Amino acid sequence: MSKILIALGGNALGENAEEQRQLAKNAAVAITDMIEQGHEVVLSHGNGPQVGAINLAFQEYAKSKSNESLGMPFPESGAMSQGYIGYHLQNALRTELINRGINKSVVSLITQVVVDAKDEAFKNPTKPIGPFYSKTDSEVLASQTGDTYIEDSGRGYRKVIPSPSPVRVVESNMMKELIDNGHIVIGAGGGGIPVIENEKNQLIGVEAVIDKDNASEKLAEELDVDFFFILTAVDRVAINFGKPNQKELESLNVEEADRYIKEGHFPEGSMLPKVQSAIKFVESKPGRKAIISSLEKAKEAVLGKTGTVVYK
Repeated sequence: MSKILIALGGNALGENAEEQRQLAKNAAVAITDMIEQGHEVVLSHGNGPQVGAINLAFQEYAKSKSNESLGMPFPESGAMSQGYIGYHLQNALRTELINRGINKSVVSLITQVVVDAKDEAFKNPTKPIGPFYSKTDSEVLASQTGDTYIEDSGRGYRKVIPSPSPVRVVESNMMKELIDNGHIVIGAGGGGIPVIENEKNQLIGVEAVIDKDNASEKLAEELDVDFFFILTAVDRVAINFGKPNQKELESLNVEEADRYIKEGHFPEGSMLPKVQSAIKFVESKPGRKAIISSLEKAKEAVLGKTGTVVYK
């Protein structure tokens, strides 16, 4: 039996509560397939669209009341998104497990991730969050708020904020206890709530979003899992993506991955952080493997029938 951490993309969970509830049911089927195969499964998830929407909703509410103090800081918005997404995922998983006669409990853990206050990312916001806008609308918003907007993978313009590297996951020991007792844990949602630890042992939330794949990789290391699954919109990693000579990759060793990164095959904010996180995980301990695949093909990927396996 293997221990697997599955990182589920936030964009795979829809744009509203009803859509997310249905997509969580779809995700639960694929995840329960793995559990039914006998694997121990830990789940993390993104929150890019959700955390931005929560933050924006409070911003608009504050504006309507002419009271800036009614806005919601990003750490608190991140915590809300963990609860909101975790609620749907754990309920969907619980139902699927019961229907298959699998006696396991599911819990979502509000998770904090320590970052370095001196991280260079705070000087250079790069992490897209929230909804997509046209170029014109993004320029209007930028002039009104002072926020930075960039074009994101050909889908429109999104607000960007700092994305520092994760140093450690605060609640990983609690997760270990739950996993060791046979429970399924949903943690490090949205990359975790980014916090800085001060000299008084206080954890102070900061205005940032940690990349979900980076935080999931850090959690995978701390939980000592065997396989790190990054579930995305495509069945396999490809080079020359979208071109006539596109080639899907069944496997990818670290040397090949580094070469393809240097050649610019993997776009930032899309496949690049996934490949980089996979490399970091497989290099962290001998025998570890990362698999990049789609949610729909997760079961087949476990069996080696699809997905891209990244290895040392």
